[in-house]
Amino acid sequence: MLTAAKYIGAGVACSGLIGAGAGIGIVFGSLITATARNPQMKNQFMQYAVLGFALCEATGLFALMVCFLILYS
Repeated sequence: MLTAAKYIGAGVACSGLIGAGAGIGIVFGSLITATARNPQMKNQFMQYAVLGFALCEATGLFALMVCFLILYS
């Protein structure tokens, strides 16, 4: 029973990765839109996109870490 609960909890904790994937898609979709509208500011937009990507990826890695902590504790 305890093992099943651990697997269910780990699966629920991994659902945070869905939001990270969606966030990364939104960041780079917005980068493409912004660059298409104003090509002169491409470098500035890229810096913002890399920052947004890093924040989304950190959130996803945190969710994955929580999943592993639940699974292997």
